[in-house]
Amino acid sequence: MLKQVADGVWVRQSEWVWSNAVVVRGETGLVVVDPGISGDDLGELADEVDRLGVPVVAGFSTHPHWDHLLWHSRFGDVPRYATAANARIAGEARERAQAMAEQTAPGIPLELIGLLTPVPADGGPIPGEIIEHDAHAAGHAAILLADRGVLVAGDMLSDVLIPLLDARRPGQVDAYESALDRFETVLRQVDVVVPGHGAVAAGPEVAARLAADRAYLDALRRRVDPVDARLEQDWLSVPHQANLAQVRP
Repeated sequence: MLKQVADGVWVRQSEWVWSNAVVVRGETGLVVVDPGISGDDLGELADEVDRLGVPVVAGFSTHPHWDHLLWHSRFGDVPRYATAANARIAGEARERAQAMAEQTAPGIPLELIGLLTPVPADGGPIPGEIIEHDAHAAGHAAILLADRGVLVAGDMLSDVLIPLLDARRPGQVDAYESALDRFETVLRQVDVVVPGHGAVAAGPEVAARLAADRAYLDALRRRVDPVDARLEQDWLSVPHQANLAQVRP
């Protein structure tokens, strides 16, 4: 079910890894951010968007991982925007993303996966400020809606996922820390953070998310086991070991 978290901002959470689809009202209509996950899930999201009574004018993908590249025809044949790096990588990895979606997300319109175009210089219909960085994935973007006190964070600042580093690229701890530095300034303007996965953060929890991610990265740097409740989820052990490999001498 779509839940309103701020003026003109709604979130719908899926069962799969607590994935959040975000709907934002802009000046000309709705922007659907990272919709997913299964075909039924997308259909239900489309039903709920229809009930808002405002047309969808665009989509937005925060980063080029398959679960953030999905779409459904019921949202309309509208532009689906991303950073230039995200659009390029998504195009190059489209077949792989389709294969992963086919295995994991039944009923997904595979032909619509990853059809992204770079967001125009003026932002087009995307409201707020796009904050691009290279943490988690190249071309990752968050959307700052400062007038509503909201940060749509993509796969950052989650209460269920540790910072997931891209093992294929060097310097990822530095990239992640740099992104968190940018967020630290931004978070002074917001009361609500919507992560790509997990619970929406509000009030004091916003700063707590930032602190938890910094503590985890600091533990990686010092090559000690982080004290992090998120690691109680066994399925995070593999990416955690990959993170450790990035800082081992």
